[in-house]
Order: sequence, then C-alpha cells, then structure tokens
Amino acid sequence: MASKVSPAIALKVARARWVSEHIIPCEQRMRAWLKRWGVKREDSDEIIQDAYCRIATLETVAHIDDPRAYFFSIIRNLTIRRLRRERVVELQTIAEIDACHDVHQSSPERQAADRQDYQRLLALIRALPPKCRQVVELRKLEGWSQREIAQHFGISEKTVEKQIWLGLKAVRLGWSNGGQTDNEDVLRTARN
Repeated sequence: MASKVSPAIALKVARARWVSEHIIPCEQRMRAWLKRWGVKREDSDEIIQDAYCRIATLETVAHIDDPRAYFFSIIRNLTIRRLRRERVVELQTIAEIDACHDVHQSSPERQAADRQDYQRLLALIRALPPKCRQVVELRKLEGWSQREIAQHFGISEKTVEKQIWLGLKAVRLGWSNGGQTDNEDVLRTARN
C-alpha cells in the first residue's frame, strides 16, 4: 500500500533538493567573501542563516535563473544592512560592498577576460615553490586566517606572513611580466 505524499511535503522536499544542489555548494565561497570584508564568524553565520531563511520563505524558485548569483545578492544585501545598523562604520566600506556585483552581471566579453585572468593568476600561483604555493592558496583562495595556516603546518604566524608576502610579490612580478611562470626572477623572488 503506497502512501500519497501531500503537495506541501512534496514542495518542501523539492525545495530542500534544490537548495542542496544549487545553494549549499556556494556557502564556503560566500563565507570566504564575508571573511574578506571583515565580517566576524558569528555575524557570518547569522547572515548565511538569514539568507537560507529568505530562500525558504520564497513561494517558488522557478524565477531564479542563477542560484549562485541570487544567493550572493541576498548575502551582499544582508551584509550592507548589518553594516548600516552598526554605530561606527566607514562609509567607504558600505560603498565598496554596495558597488560589489557578481560576475554574472558582466558582459560575456568581460566574463571571458576575467576567466582568462583568473587562469593566468592560478598558473602564477602554481609556479611558486610548494610550501609558498600552499600558504598562498590557503590564505588567498580558501580564506584561511594566518593563525589557521600556522597551526595547520605547525609553523609560526610570522613564517606564514613572510610566505604570503613573498608569494604575492612573486605573483605581482609574474603578472607584470605578462604572466610568465617560467621566469626565473619570479621563482627566485618567492624563494628569497
């Protein structure tokens, strides 16, 4: 005897599946973005939770063409509201976040150029010496704190700071040389 599922439950199950497929995979990226803007972890948790609540209260998600951009937009708007409520906040910070738009609002040409630049940047990072590359990736791509990286590798925060500085110096030099990853000057900069 097969039991019938009520339409309300079927809708909830479908929404949960949609969130798990389209929104949850974006959460770490959004947390990293919040961290880069100096949002505390507790506040970040609240903003993410509020964003999930807003999605849960939607009657339908059929109008959402790009779930990642939609989720980003909710988080950006919640962050701006939170900053505006704070007593002391630099106007420049709100203006910068307010001006922040997702890549999907760019022209196709801009998106293609951005992807090429990103690949060029990744190639420069991959050309760094192994330890330096790992530290730079964790800090700049994954959003880890210097303390977390130091604990992970069992090294001092000063060493992490130095590796980040050397890595970024080498990446900047490589970028200014047209993205050449085989340039000995770039590698020597990261080793010194």
